[in-house]
Amino acid sequence: MSVESGRLTILHLSDVHATEGELLYGSVDGLERLERVAAYVAETGITPELVVVTGDLAQRGHPGVYPAIDRGLRRLEDAVGAPVLSVLGNHDDPVAARVLTGHEAGHARVVHVGELRVVLLDSSSGALDDEQLALVRATLSSPFGIGTVVALHHPPLGSPVPTLAQAGLAHADTLLDALAGGDVRIVLAGHFHHALSATVRGVPISVGPSLAYHQVMNAGPDLVSGHDASLFSLVHLSAESVSTAAFSLGDAVPLFTAPARRPASLAS
Repeated sequence: MSVESGRLTILHLSDVHATEGELLYGSVDGLERLERVAAYVAETGITPELVVVTGDLAQRGHPGVYPAIDRGLRRLEDAVGAPVLSVLGNHDDPVAARVLTGHEAGHARVVHVGELRVVLLDSSSGALDDEQLALVRATLSSPFGIGTVVALHHPPLGSPVPTLAQAGLAHADTLLDALAGGDVRIVLAGHFHHALSATVRGVPISVGPSLAYHQVMNAGPDLVSGHDASLFSLVHLSAESVSTAAFSLGDAVPLFTAPARRPASLAS
């Protein structure tokens, strides 16, 4: 946690959809976009304490790409100087994904990063089983450090996009019940391919956008469509607040560039 700002920064990536031997939709290289995230972080001076990747690491039908994904995640870890933790999504192969660092013994686990506790869940089936819900309840039975972050692929809520309104976590109430009364600071998820922030039963939920493509929000009530746009989120946790912001890896030309005005307290 930065002494100057008093906040902890999480780099939240989701929906990489890496492929083997071909590009997604003929143009999207998920592995290359992981490399671009590392370059972006270096260029902008972002210093996260943690990186969380919320699933769909691989495109369905590409089980052989997991060793390359693991190498990409480890390179990202080295580049940002912070641990990289990942969960699986519905496109992921739970067997092939065992080669990923941290997934060797199973895909649901609890990791401590300094004073932050991270509960990583496997919703690759679209739901959470009783064993994972028991893990959540047992973990949250006592507080830890500055609190707990829960990460999974399927958000425990629906999207405002009509075609995705029912695409969230199945039986989401069972997870929300398990979170009740715990020290959860935020739930991180993906799956929708668009950013979404909500508070459900007092728990902040942040759905990260996708590195692979961004949902066309006005595609219509019967269509799912994607822009070739690559985005990720930054999450800031402080003692009193939680905030999220989406960032684009695109190379749009700025309308203007001017010196930033810094508060007097930060100018020295």
